[in-house]
Amino acid sequence: MPVFDFNHTPEKGTAPECTYTTFLSGEPEATAEKPILILDNQKKQWPHHSCGVFTNPVHRTSFEFKEERGVVSADIRKIDARFVSLIKWLGENRINVRLSGENRPEGYCVYRIREIAFGGGTKLSAEDGFLQFMIERLFASSAPAETASDEEEAEDGDEMKLTSIQSITDFMTCAGRTLPDNIRLWARRNLAVARSAEVSQEERRHAQRALSIMMNIQWKNNYFESIDPKEARRILDETLYGMEKVKQRIIETIIQINRTHTLPAYGLLLVGPAGTGKSQIAYAVAKILKLPWTTLDMSSINDPEQLTGSSRVYANAKPGIILEAFSMAGESNLVFIINELDKAAAGKGNGNPADVLLTLLDNLGFTDNYMECMVPTSGVYPIATANDKSQISAPLMSRFAVIEIPDYTPEEKKVIFFKFALPKVLKRMGLEQEECIIEGEALDAVIERYADTSGIRDLEQAAEHLAANALYRIEVDHVKQVVFTSEMVKELLE
Repeated sequence: MPVFDFNHTPEKGTAPECTYTTFLSGEPEATAEKPILILDNQKKQWPHHSCGVFTNPVHRTSFEFKEERGVVSADIRKIDARFVSLIKWLGENRINVRLSGENRPEGYCVYRIREIAFGGGTKLSAEDGFLQFMIERLFASSAPAETASDEEEAEDGDEMKLTSIQSITDFMTCAGRTLPDNIRLWARRNLAVARSAEVSQEERRHAQRALSIMMNIQWKNNYFESIDPKEARRILDETLYGMEKVKQRIIETIIQINRTHTLPAYGLLLVGPAGTGKSQIAYAVAKILKLPWTTLDMSSINDPEQLTGSSRVYANAKPGIILEAFSMAGESNLVFIINELDKAAAGKGNGNPADVLLTLLDNLGFTDNYMECMVPTSGVYPIATANDKSQISAPLMSRFAVIEIPDYTPEEKKVIFFKFALPKVLKRMGLEQEECIIEGEALDAVIERYADTSGIRDLEQAAEHLAANALYRIEVDHVKQVVFTSEMVKELLE
């Protein structure tokens, strides 16, 4: 059991005494019932908010309360095992903190630790919110902590970024074990490079940049909570009209996650005509999974290096788009939406950029040339869209479960236009529904005009055209209502 020896050397011949025991907890946040640590309160009931430092003044692990009458110590009785290194580090650096806790039969239960600048002291790492950032990362090894909503919410670590060598070093000391083993080893090596005076300034800069990117990604486990199928169905119904077979396939995937608590072995490949809502389906799945999502437009990628990053031997080297997506998402569990997979083009003689995706899709790990470290991808759920699957290579196709997205029938297009597209456009233009009326024959004329086009984008543009014409007549001709007939529709949409 480690012993805190924060500031003073114990007297010769006196062995330091560890007053606390540790307990295991996977809670995403602390409460008085499930605290970070417990202090002895048998001699004194401590205030709700108490200031002081963690210390070892003689030979016992304790906390020094700074009160008006002087300094009073209380032994530490229990500590959440995740916070042992953090508490030790706070004591070694004599960081002034404010504890928030509650006196209970078992002791003073501390559920919040905040850094304070006490007696002219400086903020640790010279960056506000760094302690809150570390605490949140320790709590978020399985789930992110919710933001406090009371008056104690003075410092927030949500927007904190690890950029300086000092802050990265401090994070590695206090929360390094929240990182995967290979990334922790990689970080130690790069930290040594970033500190070294024996390498060039350029190498140190690249090492520091790589560390900043990697440390600011929250590396989660690949356990996924159960999802309510009824809520998933509601989200899909809001996104899509009809397409029952497509919705059924997605719900089946949700049920599989509920049983195994892991992502399916294969991602989704949505294949269908343009304008049928493939991207909207992908966004809906990300919403159902409650995961951040990022998009990659393969039609704009003409060199594999754009995806894999460039080597640090170049002065202008940088990570690839895939790793930048992890950085933007801020965590390792995300939905990776790959648009226009069939339009990936080979360029510069370096091969097909789409083939770079094979390692990402295998969930075995992805290596970026700039980072020079394998990034775990077991929490990545890829969803790709394409118009023509014949343009996709066989190895890529084998990584996906293909869902064919059919075009809408004339009846479905009629419902989509009348109940969804037109009301949305009228609301955007500030028109009431009774100001722009399209009769039954006029509605048939709209559908007939775009019978040969795929998807519903043309229908939305038609709704925009008709609504704009109605608004013009109301504002210029001062009519109260515009009723479109089939002849008026045909004339406008010619």
